[in-house]
Amino acid sequence: MSRFGFLLLLVGALVACAGPGKPKPVDLGPNTQLIGIRPAWSSSIGAVGFPLHIQVVGDSVFVAASNGVVAAIDASTGADLWRLALGTTLSAGVGSDGHYAAVVSRENELISVTTGKETWRQKLSALTLTAPLVAGNRVFVLSTDRSVSAFDAASGRKLWQQQRNGDALVLSQPGVLLAVGDTLVAGLGGRLVGMNPTNGNVRWEAPIANSRGTNEVERLVDLVSGISRLGDQVCVRAFQSALGCVETDKGRVVWSSSASGSTGLHGNETMLVGTESDGRIQAWRRADGERLWTSDRLRYRVLTAPLLAGRSLVIGDGSGTLHFLSGQDGEPLNRMSTDGSPIAAGPVLSGKTVIAVTQRGGIYGFRPE
Repeated sequence: MSRFGFLLLLVGALVACAGPGKPKPVDLGPNTQLIGIRPAWSSSIGAVGFPLHIQVVGDSVFVAASNGVVAAIDASTGADLWRLALGTTLSAGVGSDGHYAAVVSRENELISVTTGKETWRQKLSALTLTAPLVAGNRVFVLSTDRSVSAFDAASGRKLWQQQRNGDALVLSQPGVLLAVGDTLVAGLGGRLVGMNPTNGNVRWEAPIANSRGTNEVERLVDLVSGISRLGDQVCVRAFQSALGCVETDKGRVVWSSSASGSTGLHGNETMLVGTESDGRIQAWRRADGERLWTSDRLRYRVLTAPLLAGRSLVIGDGSGTLHFLSGQDGEPLNRMSTDGSPIAAGPVLSGKTVIAVTQRGGIYGFRPE
């Protein structure tokens, strides 16, 4: 890694480290079951030991396992649309536009799959933990050396690469990479950066958090995966320091506010929700970042990024439980168990089905009634 002049911070190990003084989770108490939730289907993919991104495109859900198995699943039935074993260990995935799907291997290979068949592989310059973005017949990659690359989705031909220098320490978590209109938006350090997708030229930069502190760990403010987009507005979190919203048509910061969390956000027209480092659940007003409510009910349970689905707020925890809470105040509505292993990624929604994947590779579809 000295070739790239950076180090990786193993944040997952630091945050989840279980020492003798680790606080005990708050007792959940009896399940209230104020709303009905029906298990719709279950499937499996294989153990997930990397930062999984679950991609939903219409009625299809794209998932992957550490051992290189990639699958597209029908969100309504849980049946495989296709499944492929790539024969290599993965470090990031899956990104898809519904036709092309892409993952990244531990050998730093970008691998493209089309309708269940591998189509090409391309070598990358560095370790990649962020799922590739497939958009506009291109595949975009954000690597841990703070480079952004673009490839032709059909042929795999490399189109361009832009490199950004930064602090020596890099967050070992997925970052921010999405398309908004004709702009490629990437998280580079504590900034949201708008780029021209045809050549990588920077159109604007919007600071969410600035590096501060006396050492490299304290100065780490990389943007983390899990964003809330509403039209041209994108709201993101900077690791353990801040969150904010940006108008991506102009690159204008609408507001930013201090916050201490390491997982992403979700939101709707009026509200943003995230989990803080100690498991507190926090809601902010989308318009200006004012705090709306805080819940301590799931403290110290190693929570995923949240999902706002209708009137429910859905969060997974380290015991494999999926919690359905009220989006108005965080009060419990119901909870569902999976296979007992931690929920591997923030739950997602396809139609009326909430989908969660565990570290053992269990895939579960639930439908609130």
